[in-house]
Amino acid sequence: MIERFLKQTTFTSVEDYNKNLEFIIPENFNFAYDVMDAWAEEKPDGLAILWTNDQGEEIRTTFAELKEQSDQAASYLQSLGIGKNDPVMLILKRRYEWWIIMLALCKIGAIVIPATHMLTKKDIIYRNTRASVKAIICVDDAYVTSQIQLAMPDSPTVKQYITVTDHGKPIPEGFHDWQAEWQQAPKFVRPAFVNENDDTMLMYFTSGTSGEPKMVAHDYLYAMGHLTTGVFWHNLHEGSLHLTVADTGWGKAVWGKFYGQWFAGATVFVFDHEKFNADTLLRQIEKYKVTSFCAPPTIYRFMIREDLSKYDLSSLEYCCTAGEALNPAVFDKLKEKTGLTIMEGFGQTETTMTLGTMPWMTPKPGSMGIPNAQYHIDLLRADGTSCEDGEKGEIVIRVGDRKPIGLFKYYYRDEELTREAWHDGIYHTGDMAWRDEDGYYWFEGRIDDVIKSSGYRIGPFEVESALMTHPAVVECAITGVPDDIRGMVVKATVVLGKEWKDKAGDDLVKELQQHVKKVTAPYKYPRIVEFVDELPKTISGKIRRVEIRNADKQKTTK
Repeated sequence: MIERFLKQTTFTSVEDYNKNLEFIIPENFNFAYDVMDAWAEEKPDGLAILWTNDQGEEIRTTFAELKEQSDQAASYLQSLGIGKNDPVMLILKRRYEWWIIMLALCKIGAIVIPATHMLTKKDIIYRNTRASVKAIICVDDAYVTSQIQLAMPDSPTVKQYITVTDHGKPIPEGFHDWQAEWQQAPKFVRPAFVNENDDTMLMYFTSGTSGEPKMVAHDYLYAMGHLTTGVFWHNLHEGSLHLTVADTGWGKAVWGKFYGQWFAGATVFVFDHEKFNADTLLRQIEKYKVTSFCAPPTIYRFMIREDLSKYDLSSLEYCCTAGEALNPAVFDKLKEKTGLTIMEGFGQTETTMTLGTMPWMTPKPGSMGIPNAQYHIDLLRADGTSCEDGEKGEIVIRVGDRKPIGLFKYYYRDEELTREAWHDGIYHTGDMAWRDEDGYYWFEGRIDDVIKSSGYRIGPFEVESALMTHPAVVECAITGVPDDIRGMVVKATVVLGKEWKDKAGDDLVKELQQHVKKVTAPYKYPRIVEFVDELPKTISGKIRRVEIRNADKQKTTK
């Protein structure tokens, strides 16, 4: 399959990859037709999806079956008046139907907007209004449907509400019944014209670490941009069974559960569950013999707290992580317990993988890896000049005359915000890093997360990494607190392991402070330590340090 889209399909070194990665770009590329329907013809009996849930139910779907189902869904959506350029919001958790509907919307040229099930009435109205959403397809969850119903009077652009439920269950008022209706649609006829390559295919409202959500618009070539994600970073092939831990409302779902994996002809493994539990997840990997795994660092932090000798993880060949920087202590502990190496990657909702540790590279614990050859990555100082090795700067993408495959189009309906992030031929990520002499990048934090204390610039990640080497710490977040003398002081908000929670107090605070002084430069130690049960996070698992800072501000103003 990938030979249709790459001039060279295998690489043996960084130099080989950087020199020879070149895409073959068809006219009017459409992932649903050009990849998925092609697999249905070439490998009809190949397993496309292996879905299971926490109730023990299973669905195994071949490529041929998935084509038939997505065609039927496309016809049904057309019968509801949904077509080219119509924005459709999906709130489906990990329901099996998400994969069918994603392909169906691609086949009719509609714009898909995946969203989280945790949206409130206000959130839904905001999204419906900003994006002129025409239809909402949601899971049959009492909270989700009630919030949509509350949003209906203030969402005039939405013409259709569809709920996906189990057969026989009552349907909320105002909703279509997906299960009862979709298979009754007439035979699907492919539209004569579906899309240009630069048409909008997908939009995400980024939850972000601060501010209101932005609408990130992607074109049809965004799907192709994830070929490198699945085939190279995840190191997938036909026969791979890949599990990425991600809610379908998060951009990481299409990173790890959709585009790149199916370019490789791999099977997407889905575990549909309500609440994360490390033991349960490890049992799924063991039972189904998952070969490839990707999860945010948070998941790994909880996994290594389990007795991993209890599980047969021999099927696992490859592990990756993204979402936040991986603390070296987590990398080392998993390696020690299982022999597995975690290959880190970096990107944003606005991009595909921009930095990564590829199979032909030796990973450096804590490093994001090197630039993905489909992007021209640089580090810039505040004055716009390029950083030297070892110097901290902002990660940027030099765009030049031609937008790289995988980079977003713009922030939908927000020219000012687009210009702030993307100007003078450069897209500014807002993330800080430094580069070592081997070309590996090391994450420092968001620009607005960097702490300036007594003249020193302190990146949250370096202090978090030091704290994570203490056995008491499961998770932590480093923020700055205003201080009259030092400008700012470092604060650590810490989640303790269950066996340490009864020890929370002044003695443990001092112990953690001394630990940081020993592991990293003494001036970086947290002068304030607060113990909490959990950290505020986005749906993608990123720590919302802005919430911690805002809570601290409220405390000081009272």
